Amino acid sequence: MNFCAAPALQTSERTNAASGVQVLIKSVGGQLAAQPKPLARLHTEGTLAHEGIYDASVEAEQDLGLMRDAALAWRATGDDRYLKLVDRFLLAWSTTYQPSFDPIDETHFDAMILAYDLTASALPVKTRNVAAAFIAKLGNGYVARIDNEPRPLKGTYRNNWQSHRVKLIAMAAFTLDDRKLIDAAQRLFVEQIGNNIGPDGATVDFTERDALHYVTYDLEPLVAAALAARRHNRNWLTARADNGATLALALDWLAPYALGQKTHDEFVHSSVAFDAKRREAGVAGYAGQWEPKRASQLFHLAARLSGRYAPIALHLSPTPPAWLAVCLPVEAR
Repeated sequence: MNFCAAPALQTSERTNAASGVQVLIKSVGGQLAAQPKPLARLHTEGTLAHEGIYDASVEAEQDLGLMRDAALAWRATGDDRYLKLVDRFLLAWSTTYQPSFDPIDETHFDAMILAYDLTASALPVKTRNVAAAFIAKLGNGYVARIDNEPRPLKGTYRNNWQSHRVKLIAMAAFTLDDRKLIDAAQRLFVEQIGNNIGPDGATVDFTERDALHYVTYDLEPLVAAALAARRHNRNWLTARADNGATLALALDWLAPYALGQKTHDEFVHSSVAFDAKRREAGVAGYAGQWEPKRASQLFHLAARLSGRYAPIALHLSPTPPAWLAVCLPVEAR
């Protein structure tokens, strides 16, 4: 396991996860006969709804979350109907999708990696092998592309795009227990902390986009990467970069905004033209004051790294997303 708790929930965990399990069973139960609809390519980055293959990509991405939720439902109940769904969807996506190595388009493949991680030991050999090969191709491909970039890293190799790359690399590495990939993940995680987070905890994305939306989008994948490492007894929350920055420092920087002690008008001075395009199109969250609840999943994830983030998470939402409640039922102490 690279991320979630033990395969069979303990009695105390079953109690804590009960509501989440029921939500997942209700959500997945009506789709047990669903057939996967994999695409060879996904593309949503830099586009609006109804542009290009945006709509088709968003629809296809639902498969990734469904297989994760089915894997969690199987783990919680032992019902093989959920396992068969995961098997069907994993095989279809692993043999159809061709990685583009655009991390914004592919960030949702973390759900597919979790689905594999939760079920690998029970999958048919064919599915297990092709899924493992796909995950290895994804993780190693991202490492190769980052390592081909000149240092110091710039542009999308130090902003939120890189955080999403690091997440996918870390989750692939720990899921496959690939020592070389794990070492690369840790090296690139610390490098991203130093490149993206300043000594005061502010991120590069906040400077470029003038938006807490992108602070959250930047930190959530880094917290996910740290959770994958934590299952292997590595503490990335406080891993310190050369400039003194840590992931914890960035979460602490965001905390007063999440608690409503500070406010921020979003994207007012963004240097990215696409932000203005989305604002003009009326996309929610691209104008006006930042809504703290948008950081709910981030702090519920962070609460699994350190219990000191639990009060913030509960302030934002009394319950975590259903998948997280089942995956990691109890907050870190």
